[in-house]
Amino acid sequence: MTARIYRPARNAMQSGKGKSNQWVLVHELAVPREIDPLMGYTSSRDTRQQIRLSFDTLEAAEGYAQKNGIPYSVQPAHDATPKRVYYPDNFRSDRKTPWTH
Repeated sequence: MTARIYRPARNAMQSGKGKSNQWVLVHELAVPREIDPLMGYTSSRDTRQQIRLSFDTLEAAEGYAQKNGIPYSVQPAHDATPKRVYYPDNFRSDRKTPWTH
């Protein structure tokens, strides 16, 4: 069973960068999920998928996986391109939509 190490992207609904600076180690599913015949809930016997470990650096996450003998794969970090918006651009004459009062 392999683990996945990644750095989550920032929340698209908010402007902050909370929890997007840490690296996360999660285990992939080893056993497929099953549907409970009585209630219809989905469940799994694999309890490792409930564990989500956070690390400050990629090296710390890789070190933890190597120390505990966990095979892992690393996904590249999501780095958003900064959108530069300047106040004077609101009053430019070549705007797509003209500015009005």
